[in-house]
Amino acid sequence: MEKRLMKIASRLNVWIYKMSNGKVMGSMKGSPVCLVTMTGRKSGRTITIPLIYIAHGEDVVLIASQGGAPDHPVWYHNLMANPHVEIQSGSVARPMVVRQADDAEKAEIWPHAVGVYGEFADYQAKTDRNIPLLICSPTGVPQ
Repeated sequence: MEKRLMKIASRLNVWIYKMSNGKVMGSMKGSPVCLVTMTGRKSGRTITIPLIYIAHGEDVVLIASQGGAPDHPVWYHNLMANPHVEIQSGSVARPMVVRQADDAEKAEIWPHAVGVYGEFADYQAKTDRNIPLLICSPTGVPQ
């Protein structure tokens, strides 16, 4: 039941975000939220979800924390299988390509991520897995 409620809440969040260009539902606990539109790796369907993000120059960094759960979130697997996405921040949507940060990049970006959303540190402490950081870079090519 909890998973179903999360899906409904996520869809409502996406709808409100889109209708308000991110003026409503554009942050969570003071941290910025973007919309990530991706292709499902199994279904092939277009899926849009809200995620906290970290601005890193022209790139957007997503943190696959899933609240410190033992497994990566489903959206992580979608992005690894189909790395071409659209990311909307506020009213601006851009095509981007996703790659996983290597250890050196994570070491550089992780403190900034924790500074933007302190609970990421708690999530990492809660799990044995190395929480992936996903770097989304502009492609400049419409999808």
